[in-house]
Amino acid sequence: MEWIGNIGLYAIPAFALLLGIEFLGDHLERRRDRRAGRGAEPRAKAGFSARDTSASLGVYGLGRVANLAEDFIELPIIVLASLLAPIALSAGDWWVWVLAIVGTDLAYYTEHRVQHRVRLFWAAHSVHHSSQHFNMSTAVRLPWLIPGRFLTATVYIPLALVGIPVWMIFLSKAIVLLFQYPLHTERIGKLPAPIEYVFNTPSHHRVHHGANNPYLDKNYGGIFILWDRLFNSYAEETEKIRYGLTHNIDTYNPVKVNYHEFALMVRDVWRATTWRGRIGYMLRPPGWTERPATLAKELSTATTSP
Repeated sequence: MEWIGNIGLYAIPAFALLLGIEFLGDHLERRRDRRAGRGAEPRAKAGFSARDTSASLGVYGLGRVANLAEDFIELPIIVLASLLAPIALSAGDWWVWVLAIVGTDLAYYTEHRVQHRVRLFWAAHSVHHSSQHFNMSTAVRLPWLIPGRFLTATVYIPLALVGIPVWMIFLSKAIVLLFQYPLHTERIGKLPAPIEYVFNTPSHHRVHHGANNPYLDKNYGGIFILWDRLFNSYAEETEKIRYGLTHNIDTYNPVKVNYHEFALMVRDVWRATTWRGRIGYMLRPPGWTERPATLAKELSTATTSP
């Protein structure tokens, strides 16, 4: 199991190589634009920012250490579920591998959608979306030690209950996550139609990172985009994408980047005037507010007062 947890560490050389190639391509394109006299014109691509990339790498570096504690909490959830499985499937059967990877990808889709639609989990996932750029350094801007984030691991319990070995679930999850790393790029356009229809691609994932309509809360898929087509969360890349959050953060401090949205959520919960509001600020979608209900109550009181 330990080697599965270190897959991300083993992949660092490949990450660094791809990031370097992408940065070089962006640099050459900027230089070409300057030589052609287009340097002052708005670019179609967000490209790179040294401070933004440093922030993303800083978040990743701190997370490599901090997430050891979170993984220690997540693992027992799946292990305990596996103890209740009536059968144990064998990794020696090829179809078990298909079931594990496809099932894990569907579970990831569910987890990913929940992370966008429940603010408690968005408080963590928003870290990944907080960059106003879209390159391979954005891929490693992942949250760490956000209270409650480990609860999303429950979506993988059904896989353990049907008998898929725990190590295969975690390996499949690592495969789903690693598949998405090279999707974080503006350097690759749309791929052939059959690939675009079935698989998640850079084009689909650019849409997912869009903070402007019609792109908000779309394209949650990991390996397969078919889940989004099936569950009505798919959007095509048609117009220019604005990356980041609907209200962008103004910091490159890795610690502040990591805890910015969580701190805002805690503030809203603290200031809430009702239990409905406190629970709503944690479990309702991002942007939800208790104010409409409070305002209606105030208006009702005002109209009935003598």
